[in-house]
Amino acid sequence: MKKIFSQAVFRRAAFLLFLIVGLLGANAQNRPLVEEDFYRIVTLPVPEGVQLEVGGLAVMPDGRLGVSTRRGDVWLVSNPYMKNGTPPTYKRFASGLHESLGLAYIKGNLWATQRGEVTILKDNNADEVADEYEAFYKFPLSGNYHEYSYGPVVLPDNDMIYTLNLGWEGKGVSLSKWRGWMLKISPDGKMTPWATGLRSPAGFGALKNGDIFYTENQGDWVGSGRMTHLEKGDFAGNPSGLRWTSEEGSPLSIKPTDVPDTGEPLYEVAKRFPSIKIPAVWFPHTLMGISTADIIEDTFGGKFGPFEGQLFVGDQGHSKIMRVYLEKINGKYQGICFPFREGFQSGILRMRWGLDASMFVGMTSRGWSSTGKDEFGLQRLEWTGKMPFEMKTVKSMTDGFLIEFTQPVSKATAKALESYQVNSFTYKYHHNYGSPIINAKKLKIKGIQVSEDSMSVRLAVDSLRLGYIHELRLEGVKSSTNRPLLHTFGYYTLNNINSEAAPMDLTKYAVVEKKEVENAHDVHKMSGMSKGTNVASAKRVNEMPADWNGKVDQTLSVGTKPGLKFDVTKFQVKAGSKIRLIFNNNDDMLHNLVIVKPKTVTKVGEAAFLMGLEGEAKAYVPALDEVLFHTGLMQPESQEIIYFEAPSTPGDYTFVCTYPGHYTLMQGIIKVVK
Repeated sequence: MKKIFSQAVFRRAAFLLFLIVGLLGANAQNRPLVEEDFYRIVTLPVPEGVQLEVGGLAVMPDGRLGVSTRRGDVWLVSNPYMKNGTPPTYKRFASGLHESLGLAYIKGNLWATQRGEVTILKDNNADEVADEYEAFYKFPLSGNYHEYSYGPVVLPDNDMIYTLNLGWEGKGVSLSKWRGWMLKISPDGKMTPWATGLRSPAGFGALKNGDIFYTENQGDWVGSGRMTHLEKGDFAGNPSGLRWTSEEGSPLSIKPTDVPDTGEPLYEVAKRFPSIKIPAVWFPHTLMGISTADIIEDTFGGKFGPFEGQLFVGDQGHSKIMRVYLEKINGKYQGICFPFREGFQSGILRMRWGLDASMFVGMTSRGWSSTGKDEFGLQRLEWTGKMPFEMKTVKSMTDGFLIEFTQPVSKATAKALESYQVNSFTYKYHHNYGSPIINAKKLKIKGIQVSEDSMSVRLAVDSLRLGYIHELRLEGVKSSTNRPLLHTFGYYTLNNINSEAAPMDLTKYAVVEKKEVENAHDVHKMSGMSKGTNVASAKRVNEMPADWNGKVDQTLSVGTKPGLKFDVTKFQVKAGSKIRLIFNNNDDMLHNLVIVKPKTVTKVGEAAFLMGLEGEAKAYVPALDEVLFHTGLMQPESQEIIYFEAPSTPGDYTFVCTYPGHYTLMQGIIKVVK
């Protein structure tokens, strides 16, 4: 009996195990799919003691990877694909360079761009160590810390392009010749000034057809991140580099004083001042990224997924990669940007295609910091072979947009008006650092047409606005297998309307909106953003309360420093004491200071990110009880003073910058004691 009982128990246990495994498998099968399911990040281990702050990457024909660093070294990485699970090996190829932020493999040699020089590194005895450092071209320098130099990018005709960062003195300044310019240099060393108006042009590239694009970061004269097609003689918007237009070879003649500074949208200014080249694509600040970097084009014919011909743009501050689809309307580029892949280990600066159609991603966070926790990193992004359900492209139509998908959509969800939200907005063009979102407006969808094969949806949209960013949100659209979109939104920059497309037949496809949204203040309701009103004024008091009789118990002074950090991270105050807090934003980017209840910083930080289009207007301070006190959103080199009474309950209260992308790093503690 004992044996029979044991067998019965065993069979029952086995059956229960079978059920549990089956249920777990079903749950895994039905769980929401995430980016990792489609694009896998593989981390290359870096030897201890090697400070691999990546400034440049170069893929070599023999499979090795060249890496230049901000520390001035160049490393050769063998087996970077880690075949058969074996780790890569590193060998120092060159050293003593001055912050090399660009690297290329050209005709058997590595070319490194230092701050003041392009250097050809030659290994004459084939021992994998450079024994000749040949100066190819020299750039003027003033010594300002912000004078970074980038390149080379090789064009189809074998000429090379380089970009030179402006200096920084509270604003972008061109302290030495050609700073703020893109330069074209031939293989024999002849330099041609190509375009100017650049501020911080760390990311640029050439498409396979030879067209040149560069990305720009928010700053003075730059309301938000953007990508611009640069042709010879173009002016991209920052006037500092125009200082050199009287120099020999300059393709421009305009001067800094010619540039309007009215605060109007850039597109409107360009109507009166056509010398300005408007961006092909805007990357809305914090909604997409905060510090755009490298650009690379997918030319692998589907080996990296369903996005051949599209561009991938890195972001240093948010440690992620975005995707861009471009089209030409009336001979000019415009297009849409989408989220693509988050979760990289540090701030992305460089991206290069591997020989196997994977993507090498080089990272550094020193000086700027990032959502990625590491100081530097080297990773590889590879497609798993699974097809994500995504908006593949968005194209301009006469009366709206055509959205193409990577998989068939559910016609029921695709025809439902509530599945879509369309908003438009823009930024100021002015000398100030960055810009708030302005002129936000919800747009009415007049018609929806789903293609017979369910691979595309056409939206007829009322009140399209030229020069504006159009936010398309497809929260309710599902695939034919009932999967949600991996990424539900994108931002289309509409510079020209495609007048060649026939208008939608609204007698067949018109829709009726259930409830009109009458003004821009309701945009957040249609965008998945935090709903709420401004935080009560008692949480931001800029004048000493009258009943304090001109006295405070304690003054706290907090500043900022590079790397998304406060310069002081700990204070102690008595419960109920009267506090004056002085916040100095010494940084070159926007910050606020928000004091929150203990152990609530993540909730508040995430809520600030979800504020979306309404965020800047409300200083990225969400309307939550967890928020106790706060400053406004501070411009660089500005100060604000707030007054408050310390909480009566002892504990550790976090002060944090809730500007999107900052809260995980930029924190301190106010310890309240009895």
